[in-house]
Amino acid sequence: MNRRDFLTGGTVGLVAGAVGGYIVGGKKEPMVVEKIVEVEKQVEAPAVMKGAKELKMVSTWPRDFPGLGTGAQRLAQRITDMTEGAVKVEYFAAGERVGAFDSFDEVASGNAEAYHGADYYWKGKHPGYAYFTGVPFGLTYTEMNAWIRFGGGQELWDELGAEFGVKGVMAGNTGVQMGGWFRKEINTADDLKGLKMRIPGLGGDVMAKLGASPVSLPGGQIYETLVSGAIDATEWVGPWNDEFMKFYEAAKYYYYPGMHEPGSMLAMGMNKKFWDSLTTTEQLQIEAAAAMENDVMMAEYNAKNGEALKRLVNDQGVILKEFSDEIYDSFGRAADEVFAEVIQHGDLTKRIHESFLKARTEVGAWAKISDVAYLQQRNRVLGL
Repeated sequence: MNRRDFLTGGTVGLVAGAVGGYIVGGKKEPMVVEKIVEVEKQVEAPAVMKGAKELKMVSTWPRDFPGLGTGAQRLAQRITDMTEGAVKVEYFAAGERVGAFDSFDEVASGNAEAYHGADYYWKGKHPGYAYFTGVPFGLTYTEMNAWIRFGGGQELWDELGAEFGVKGVMAGNTGVQMGGWFRKEINTADDLKGLKMRIPGLGGDVMAKLGASPVSLPGGQIYETLVSGAIDATEWVGPWNDEFMKFYEAAKYYYYPGMHEPGSMLAMGMNKKFWDSLTTTEQLQIEAAAAMENDVMMAEYNAKNGEALKRLVNDQGVILKEFSDEIYDSFGRAADEVFAEVIQHGDLTKRIHESFLKARTEVGAWAKISDVAYLQQRNRVLGL
């Protein structure tokens, strides 16, 4: 029995006793009963609701957008539920309160208490933010979790966020992303030259090194821009989301694997003053809700991407193609150039990069003889 049940149950018992005394003893004491009933009403109204902390959450996703938007909405509701209303979340999709790319400023300024989004959108404020979503040749979902939780990633993320008054926690992942949708075949790195492609983060910087013109657009604007011909190619997430966006109506070549976001971590970023105002219990509840969404979202993408890819190929005539080794080697050389420039930003960026490299080497080495080796052998035996 929790404290609220105990108090409520106890109060009901007192009322019953008072009423019983009134009947059995034959004495009329309405004032006593009225006072006890009033106490009961006060206890029945959850104490947390009286002093509920309002949390306005803005996001970078359209409302009800599969996975990204629905995951953010799930998180908002889960926080309210897990705290039993002690922290009451009001959720705003992209454009409902501020534009998608204005979410960070809305929270840093204190106009909203939290955002849900991809932190690489804020690399213009600090390049270190790119590492906390996904960078070229970066970390997969499991590797990212290991780095953030046990490799010093969270501490560096906190140090970075402190510069802007923001506290970030993991709150979703979409896994290895596809390489993108293209109007024409990409047979060599030269085919990327002059291409206008929607691709944010450091992945966009890699494309720029190879002669493409990267464009950063929020999800809600990609389809119309691709259909109009304003861009020649786009990456977004993967089959489940890309099918929903109907990119196949404008581009038929669908390339894999994406080098730019191998395990795209999403974040719940909170205003640091608001975060510090919460009780330890409330902070733990929010962290638990975010950790649950981090797991649930990845499971949902893994469950739905395969069937969506089949429909894209079989029903929509999408041409699935793998980037050649030559193109991937070009991506690698360009990524090295980008990283060399990024770490010149300052000491914190350099330390984030070095910590990332350490995790990629050590966790990746284990993955090579565990997950990767097993999947290769399993797929060979099964002919997958």
